Amino acid sequence: MNFPRIVIAGVSSSSGKTTISSGLTAALAQRGHKVAAYKCGPDYIDPGYLTLASNNPCHNLDSWMLSKDAMTEVFFHGLKNRDIALVEGVMGLYDGYSGERPGGSTAEIARLLSAPVILLVNISHMAESAAAIVLGYKNLDPRINIAGVILNQAGSTRHYEICRKAIEKYASTPVIGYLLRNKDLVIPERHLGLKTTSEGGELETFIQNLATRIESTIDIDRILEIARNAPPLPEKPLPCLFPETPACPVTRIAVAKDEAFSFYYQANLDMLSDWGAELCYFSPVHDTCLPPDIGGIYIGGGFPEIMAAELSANQPMKDTLTKAAADGMPIYAECGGLMYLSEAIEDFDSTKYLMLGLLPGISVMQKKLHRLGYTRAAVQNDNILSAKGTELRGHIFHWSKLPSPQTKPAYTLLEPAEFVGQNEGFIIGGSTNVLASYLHLHFGTNPDLAKNFIRISKDFCTI
Repeated sequence: MNFPRIVIAGVSSSSGKTTISSGLTAALAQRGHKVAAYKCGPDYIDPGYLTLASNNPCHNLDSWMLSKDAMTEVFFHGLKNRDIALVEGVMGLYDGYSGERPGGSTAEIARLLSAPVILLVNISHMAESAAAIVLGYKNLDPRINIAGVILNQAGSTRHYEICRKAIEKYASTPVIGYLLRNKDLVIPERHLGLKTTSEGGELETFIQNLATRIESTIDIDRILEIARNAPPLPEKPLPCLFPETPACPVTRIAVAKDEAFSFYYQANLDMLSDWGAELCYFSPVHDTCLPPDIGGIYIGGGFPEIMAAELSANQPMKDTLTKAAADGMPIYAECGGLMYLSEAIEDFDSTKYLMLGLLPGISVMQKKLHRLGYTRAAVQNDNILSAKGTELRGHIFHWSKLPSPQTKPAYTLLEPAEFVGQNEGFIIGGSTNVLASYLHLHFGTNPDLAKNFIRISKDFCTI
């Protein structure tokens, strides 16, 4: 199967991948293309920009959390009704996980998808030396097809030309465009990374202006030519994560989605939907009640610490969720969702805001990142998603700290080395119907996660 595709990779973090990937995606969409956008790795924030730019949900491609076949299945799943695929890389091209099972790099994903790579080089503090960087990246792994280069943070058109000529002369790689240094093209950041698209603002205008700028200095026609000349795709794997035909809904699951909670892998939502859950979105910040006739609740991660005052003040929603838990409704909460279920959130200024109080302890924001890394976990006790003894893969990334569970923990962490042996996650409720953890799970690591959530939600409320 032939399908136009391109990978946008950087030589390092902060190369401008999200800025240029979002702008290219929007530029292609303005030309009438239906872009399937993807983000390598476990990131939640960058996919929001690609979703906004493409007007279509962005999927994460992760070859460490997922098996190679599962990752490829997610890629094929995202191609439906699209005509070109754009994959934004993670960190530098060859950076990935280096633990017990290495993997997860942009290079590995490009190789698995037989996709050509456009390499981004930030030239703000160099000139001809950029050629040495490109040459090194080309020679490190000849299996990776670096088909072109984009130069970011050029000081002037003359600076760009100096770098372009050196790269094309010494690295024999075409340079297909550039962006000038411009503070107006910088996406705002905070402690977890870029500002999220769920927070609103002028991001749509920003992305459209970015697309216009990219059209003027990057050769979009050349990018399309490179994408169309990609070799045939690898064979499509047999369906495992998604059914060949989506199932009819058998239950309804409420999903928290607003300025406080927006961290969801699109594949998780699609797996729930395709295996028989009707998803109903609600806002813990703005709504006063849950959607009607639901069988389960899913509260993902996000920035509850930023919206702590609003979450705390919304007593009707807190009462509704507390009652749902007491009634035995299945509730799954990740990271920010876990913080919302705790007794309170203490923000960076040491101000405490009362939350649901379903979990013991206060979620206290730390002065630095508390834990970060790909994680293997063994299920320690049966819960609403998985059975005791199951091994799962996920990602942990949080600034808050909540006391570890003393009774009935959900998981024992197996990897990375600094996490080994730690208890993680709470299982609570009279019918052990609440699962809350800092561990972000990609349901593609085990298709039974989505199916189990649907089954137990259906037992609570069938439609």
